Amino acid sequence: MINLAELGRVFIVCGKTDMRRGIDLLAYIVKKSFNLDLFSVCVFLFCGSRRDRFKAHYWDGQGFWLLYKRFENGKLAWPNNEAEVRELSDEQVMRLMQGFTIDQLHCSKVS
Repeated sequence: MINLAELGRVFIVCGKTDMRRGIDLLAYIVKKSFNLDLFSVCVFLFCGSRRDRFKAHYWDGQGFWLLYKRFENGKLAWPNNEAEVRELSDEQVMRLMQGFTIDQLHCSKVS
């Protein structure tokens, strides 16, 4: 499993994103909607309406990466506020990657 927290600060773009969007359009969202630096050591996470997959947008110093994860079972408990981006702690990133909710104190598997 890839540990996204090892790549740098991790931000979750709340609300649903059109998962057909690629690197350039996801970068545009980060820059125009949230005025965040695309070329910093950060990972930006996006989720669609199905909530069983997400994309990670990352700059490695030479180019952009677009990582895609789809869960075979269950759905993500993704925050709904589309005007919000939140920074995740290392623990929240690990819970998200394992299919758990990020906002609960006690982990419960997303169904």
